[in-house]
Amino acid sequence: MTPELERDALGDHLDRLYRAAWALCGSREDAEDLVQETYARVLSKRRIIRSRQDTLPYLLTVLRNTYVSSLRTRARRPRTAPLEHSEERLAAPASTAPSSVLAAREVFAAIAALPEDQRDVLAAVDVAGLSYAEAAEALEVPVGTVMSRLYRGRNRVAQSVGPG
Repeated sequence: MTPELERDALGDHLDRLYRAAWALCGSREDAEDLVQETYARVLSKRRIIRSRQDTLPYLLTVLRNTYVSSLRTRARRPRTAPLEHSEERLAAPASTAPSSVLAAREVFAAIAALPEDQRDVLAAVDVAGLSYAEAAEALEVPVGTVMSRLYRGRNRVAQSVGPG
């Protein structure tokens, strides 16, 4: 019997999905909106999955598709000028050192600046914690492609955030 996606279990993946969304968007606020839209789509109708282990890869696939749809929608809308002094703020626990917050912001910005194929793989494997096989299935590419994109993406992120 094919299991139905358990609505109660969706909250278990919220943190990983949020981190993946942040890596895709490069912005905390946009990531929150993306995750909310993803859950709205998933909860809008009954979903069937192959097994319970497929929940996170399925959610990441929906997240990525939602992100691509939002980019298409955004491209069709007129652009407005940004507000002056609008600086992205990272919501971090009080115990987090400012240097850690800045480093995380820099890494997420570097991931967001990657080409789409590398960004998607990094978000799935390094941010959301999927295995190579799960990422390959979610992104509908071979495992070898995941590995090569991950290697290139990690190198680009390391070069952009590394010392001098």
